[in-house]
Amino acid sequence: MRALLIGFAAIFILGVTAPMQAQNAANDADDFHVYRDAPRLLLNAQRLRLLERERERQSVRWQAFDALISGQAPMPEAGFAWSLYYRVAHSDTAGRNAITWALSDGARDLRQLALVFDWCGPLLTKAEADRLATKIQAGMAQPATTVQGQAARAFAAIALADRLPDAGDSVLRDIARWWRTTVIVNGQPQVARDQLYPLLELLHAIRDNTRVDLRQTAPDYFTTLPLDYIAGHYPAPYPSAENDFRVPVFSGSGEPDVTLAARSRAAGLALVALDTNAVNHQYVQGFVMSDRFIMRGAYGVPYEFLWANPYQPGLAYQTLPLAFHDEITGHVFARTDWEEDAVWIGYFDGVLQMFRDGGIQTLRRGSVIAPIHIGTAVVMVSGDTNTARLRLDSQNLFVLGLAPLTEYGVEIDDQELEYLTTDIGGTLVVKVPEGTDAGVRLRRHGLN
Repeated sequence: MRALLIGFAAIFILGVTAPMQAQNAANDADDFHVYRDAPRLLLNAQRLRLLERERERQSVRWQAFDALISGQAPMPEAGFAWSLYYRVAHSDTAGRNAITWALSDGARDLRQLALVFDWCGPLLTKAEADRLATKIQAGMAQPATTVQGQAARAFAAIALADRLPDAGDSVLRDIARWWRTTVIVNGQPQVARDQLYPLLELLHAIRDNTRVDLRQTAPDYFTTLPLDYIAGHYPAPYPSAENDFRVPVFSGSGEPDVTLAARSRAAGLALVALDTNAVNHQYVQGFVMSDRFIMRGAYGVPYEFLWANPYQPGLAYQTLPLAFHDEITGHVFARTDWEEDAVWIGYFDGVLQMFRDGGIQTLRRGSVIAPIHIGTAVVMVSGDTNTARLRLDSQNLFVLGLAPLTEYGVEIDDQELEYLTTDIGGTLVVKVPEGTDAGVRLRRHGLN
């Protein structure tokens, strides 16, 4: 018996450590040395040429950006905005403004410090470069636990690669290990929606400079991410003083946060740039390329100019299914149509919401909502046990609000009892014959 227990223990330890060893082996096999010439961060040669052409053509986005910088408007992210303007317009004045900001005592944003160092390098004196590098190295040495913090550390390592003895390898390798062992859980990233934009900056920066694509650790997640992005916005736009915004889902109360809406739009634009050939990314391009949503405010305009590519083909997102379900994250988003007055249901990050008549209603756990026909699907919100009779003219019935990862007995009139398991979000997907008109009964397995 003792030998048997030892054998089981060995198998258990092997099962736990094998995936970790595989992750470490993958990390060790990658080369994270940075040898590219500046600019290294976000402005690869192709994107820089596009931006310079946009300036020459006096595009709408360039004019909006130029008007704010030339008019000396206060910029919420001054280092980012001025250094981007310098790099595209070759304006020494803008570059010097960025450097002055970066060397000031109040400048503590590591991401922006790295951008100024990388983009404004030709204007830095040796003394200024040394001071700024010292400042960046101090920030890079600070531990980070969020995607935003680690993305800033990656920016710092890449910007200072020429000054680091290992060309940034140890810092970037540490970030990749953190990504693969801490963020990736059960094969999918645990990334909050408000961290999507820094995640995309991190992916761009590492891939552009090391040819390591962190998406390879979770290919299924990143394949469906563009569709999740589109579906995870409320139907009605939100007007601001400068432009309208599509509002990403949020769990708080009150009016939408315009800054978060701007970051969400920036994320969509950066997502397209990450893989312009992928079909799902082209749907995002169709979603974001509308003049009414072009960001013209001081916070959003640098992101709009940096990432938007109006020459990239897009696909009509209105042709996508009205009901979206991601088995990996457990997210469900469904709407009656793609119009602004659509009825919308969303289940994400443990939050169940309905958008109707221009307002968001957060539903309590255990709420029951009558079945709603969403295009070719039927969506209903149920308690742990429910009996419903409805015409199922679709092959998919989405039942929301059940216990996560739990087995349920599903019985359709005149059919045998079937046992199905909910996903991580508590959603049960029932496949039914088209045209079925029958009662559907759900019962949690083990309950009488």
